[in-house]
Amino acid sequence: MATTSMTSLTLTNGMTIDQIGFGVFQIPPTETVAPVRAAIEAGYRLIDTAQGYGNEEGVGQAVRESGVPRDELFITTKLTNSEHGRDKTLRAFDASMDKLGLDVLDLFLIHWPLPMYDQYVETWKAFEELHASGRVRAIGVSNFTKETLQRLFDETDTVPVLNQIELHPRFPQAELREFHAQHGIVTEAWSPIGQGKGLLDEPVLAEIAQAHGKTPAQVVLRWHVQLGIVAIPKSVNPERIAQNIQVFDFELSDDDMARIATLDTGERMGPDPATASFR
Repeated sequence: MATTSMTSLTLTNGMTIDQIGFGVFQIPPTETVAPVRAAIEAGYRLIDTAQGYGNEEGVGQAVRESGVPRDELFITTKLTNSEHGRDKTLRAFDASMDKLGLDVLDLFLIHWPLPMYDQYVETWKAFEELHASGRVRAIGVSNFTKETLQRLFDETDTVPVLNQIELHPRFPQAELREFHAQHGIVTEAWSPIGQGKGLLDEPVLAEIAQAHGKTPAQVVLRWHVQLGIVAIPKSVNPERIAQNIQVFDFELSDDDMARIATLDTGERMGPDPATASFR
């Protein structure tokens, strides 16, 4: 049975992470405070930002103004692509903490592996240093493949607690999710409802949504929850922000899940992590 309250997953270090969080990708810095504050008021406790988004200061301001105790919030940011390498990583982390106004970060991720530059192993070792210092409670990665993850396993001491990847019904990443499960890595989805690029217009989702009295977006987010994925939908609309977290009072049937599986096209919307080289 579905629970009416937020469900969470346990990371390998014992920390828990909510299955629905709030993402701030492409929210302009000057417009970040209001939607993050609305998200926290709606019940979100997991907030995901990145150095590359340019809006860490707004996230930090919203967190401070929320009135919610710091230990009830789970704040994630990510290392931007131009700051790979030990010294740059350590400096970039300090800059993020200043912008966020935090003493301790909950989760720090390498945003992209950029394998063609061959720095992500050195960068990960800097992440291990930061974790050992106690300034970040957990370390993970984003957009890593089986190959780039395996190299971390082979050449460093710490398995990432989480890998944040493009994942939605059109690109469900079953093989990578299985690899994560084998190594105790939590799967987190970016663009979980498809970036407004037509996924939510699929007739299958409309039919399932109507049957449950929900929106197509809520159906897709519930799909993530039932697959054991963390999803971080982004919106600046307070009504949609509130709707996106209301996915714990219904359950998709096996037939619903099978019908959603037919939407798999195997095609990405975003860059391929094996070749993405932007800095």
